[in-house]
Amino acid sequence: MADITAAAVKELRDRSGAGMMDCKKALAEANGDMEAAVDWLRAKGLAAAQKKSSRTAAEGLVGVAVAANQGVAVEVNSETDFVAKNEQFQDFVRSVATVALETGAADAGALAAADYPSGGTVAEKLVANIATIGENQTLRRVGRVAVEKGVVVDYVHNAVTPGLGKIGVLVALEGDAPAEVMQPLGKQIAMHIAAAFPLALTADRIDAALLERERSIAADKAAESGKPADIVAKMVDGAVAKFAKENALLSQLFVIDNKTPIADVIARAAKEAGASIALVDYVRFQLGEGIEKEQSDFAAEVAAAAGV
Repeated sequence: MADITAAAVKELRDRSGAGMMDCKKALAEANGDMEAAVDWLRAKGLAAAQKKSSRTAAEGLVGVAVAANQGVAVEVNSETDFVAKNEQFQDFVRSVATVALETGAADAGALAAADYPSGGTVAEKLVANIATIGENQTLRRVGRVAVEKGVVVDYVHNAVTPGLGKIGVLVALEGDAPAEVMQPLGKQIAMHIAAAFPLALTADRIDAALLERERSIAADKAAESGKPADIVAKMVDGAVAKFAKENALLSQLFVIDNKTPIADVIARAAKEAGASIALVDYVRFQLGEGIEKEQSDFAAEVAAAAGV
């Protein structure tokens, strides 16, 4: 059996909201596997579904840039939050977002190979930053949206400086409605996306593996109800459908009123404008999402450094 540390129990409690003893038992049942422990708690009805943001761990910045009918978001990671406050690092992220926008780089590899404004490549500038700032940094990912006719709206939640922060969102609205209608609508939808963390634009675009995981959790929970097999099957299908509806952007309830689906918000705006509006794409980057940061014992590190 894996050694269940107090730090692991605390992390699981922070992620799940379950009690300490339940978290310890879940980790024991899952042989120390954090994701499996979360699923075990949910199957037992001891934890609610958690957003991916609960796994945010890395530091750095997300940068966004928009021009005409296209927009990009980039994520650059660092080891500590101190670097995110460094003007040299901020200038780099801002410039990288502009390079991505101007070159059309579709991924981190292509962006790293692109020319940097002050000379050399983005990758070479990154290496120079690491040397001068004294901390490892990585160019992690690039997201892009574009429309043929319409607007692309950007939003940075709790921006540390214009265009830079820990959550960056791009919204692509296609249609004939005037920009003065679509711009504020796009901003409201972008703020919703930042808060609600949709997993996909529509339910049929949610990752199949994620839906299968939800089905497995729902099946474990339904099996304990003692109901007939046909009823259990309907319970499982209903739970998965509910999960998909709540995590698909167009069917999510608008955070402003918590009752109107985003699709209806857009339809209402189009009707009032007397012109077409369609939400065709979006990007949501949250700093460090999906990266598990190694937990360390600070006291032990200090002792080791002091040679005691």
